[in-house]
Amino acid sequence: MIEVRLLRQEDDRSQFRSGQPDLDRFFARYAGQNQFRHHIGNTYVAVEGGEILGFMTVSPAQIAIDHLPAAQRKRLPHYPLPVLRLARLAVAEPAQGRGIGRLLLRVALRLTREMSAALGGVGLVVDAKSEAVTFYRRYGFEPLDVLEGSLGDCPEPVSMFLPLSGIPDGPMHL
Repeated sequence: MIEVRLLRQEDDRSQFRSGQPDLDRFFARYAGQNQFRHHIGNTYVAVEGGEILGFMTVSPAQIAIDHLPAAQRKRLPHYPLPVLRLARLAVAEPAQGRGIGRLLLRVALRLTREMSAALGGVGLVVDAKSEAVTFYRRYGFEPLDVLEGSLGDCPEPVSMFLPLSGIPDGPMHL
């Protein structure tokens, strides 16, 4: 049985390989620091039999209304709006194709609903690698209107948004 839970300090992240070196490096080197020392994001892991099959990192964030897709701007105030950011999601190579990414996304959607109910929020933003855009589009995410910013040599992630109204209430069957 696969369990999705918060990363623990004792979790061995050193052998995780997703085929995306930058995600693997983040998970091995920075996920723990960000969660346990800096408190700037939480990483959730999908675990089966003690083996980490995948991970995602989320953090609270805000978004300027001008970055939202035009259809989402109606009736929202013109100041920064709270969102949950799905900053990273990766699945270990041996576990790819088993629905682990979908499972982690379901958890992110549930966390978005919980955050909205407890603190307020208008949706979920994901920084999708270009090869993952189709995956997120399947679930209703739309590209954001990014007005500025650059990562230099690195491929630019595609920021995408799913409004709260696009997240189902109750059990989620993605």
